[in-house]
Parts: sequence; structure tokens; C-alpha cells
Amino acid sequence: MRVLIVEDDNALADGLMRTLRQSGYAVDHAESGELALRACAEEHYDLVVLDVSLPGIDGFEVLRQLRRDNHSGSILILTAHDAEADRVRGLDLGADDYVAKPFSLPELEARVRALIRRSQAVKSPKLRFGRLSVDTVARRASIGPDLLDLTPREWAVLEYLLMRVGQVVSKEHMLQAMCSWDDSLTHNAIEVYISRLRSKLHDAGIRIRTVRGFGYMVEDPDAV
Repeated sequence: MRVLIVEDDNALADGLMRTLRQSGYAVDHAESGELALRACAEEHYDLVVLDVSLPGIDGFEVLRQLRRDNHSGSILILTAHDAEADRVRGLDLGADDYVAKPFSLPELEARVRALIRRSQAVKSPKLRFGRLSVDTVARRASIGPDLLDLTPREWAVLEYLLMRVGQVVSKEHMLQAMCSWDDSLTHNAIEVYISRLRSKLHDAGIRIRTVRGFGYMVEDPDAV
């Protein structure tokens, strides 16, 4: 899943990006409202984490323009601790949630997970596909009682595919969803992660089909 951090405090932005990348998200950073609007015009983001106190075009104007332009991703605003008016204004302009500064990184990461689940219309944080169980909150997968040992990248590929069971997804779309601007992920790397997942999911009866010329598809084991 792809996230854009819009924050002019580089130290805070670095901490947010490091935390979210360790959890398997593809994260980009924009230091100003102008850069944020340009990034959202060029890329699709599942979530925008938006500081309201930005130089130049402030966060409220960024939020207003994104919603005016039908930006479909979730928007989480960062506000000053005692600025109730800012929180109300942000929600009225179309923000999905807010976090007041100062905040803990675990709290923000929990809000991020909740918003992404909501945007994907996942009714339950726990999903089951045949013998495979997936907990999207804890970001864990298991086959029966046995936990799967997944790297953050493998988790990101698995989550992306499972959210689209029965649909063909292209390598290009997977790269766009998983890569930030400074990543060097390639089509070949996607093939490597798919190969590893096939081995790890073998005992679950989950089949990742290669649809030649198009991409990959996870077949619903309960529909076979």
C-alpha cells in the first residue's frame, strides 16, 4: 500500500517514513503543499498523512483541493495538540481522521492501518482463505497453527493479492502500489517475491496463477 507523508519537519517525516516502511508500506515524502498536490496528481496514494501547518499552501488548502479533485484515498491530518478548531475544520473539509501533536508512532501506525482497512472495505481485520488465516491488524499470516515467516515485502505482495482475489493484477500495478520514489524494486523482484510466496503458501492450498501477458491472480480456494 502506498502512503504520502506531507510534513515540513524533516526529522518527524524521517521517523514516520522509517516506521511505515518497516511495516511494509511504500512511502513518499513531500515537504510542502505544492509538492503534495503535484505528487497526488501523478500517483495514486492509499493514504495521505497531512500536516496542517505547512509553509506556502497550508494543509487545509491541500485537503480542500484533493477532495475537490475527487482524490479517493484516505487523508489523515496532523494537528496541534490544543487546536480543536483545526480538527473540526479538517474533518469538515473531508479528512478521514486526525492525530494531535505530539503523538506516539505506534498510535499513528494504528490509525494508518485502520484507515487503509476502511478504504479497502475490509469488514473484518481477520480474513480466511482455505487454510490460510490473515490478520491485517497484526500483519500476520498463518497456515493452521503455524505462523508464516514473511518479510515486509512478501507481506505487501501477499496483502495486495489477497485484497484482489479472483482478479488479475499486473506487475506494473504492484510496483506502483509498493514502491516509493527512492525504491529500486523491479519486475524481476516481483517475480522473486511471487516465487517465495508460492513456496510458503503451498500447504495452504493457495494458488497464485501466472496469467501470461497480464500478471498474477490468486484463485479463491473456497470457490474451486
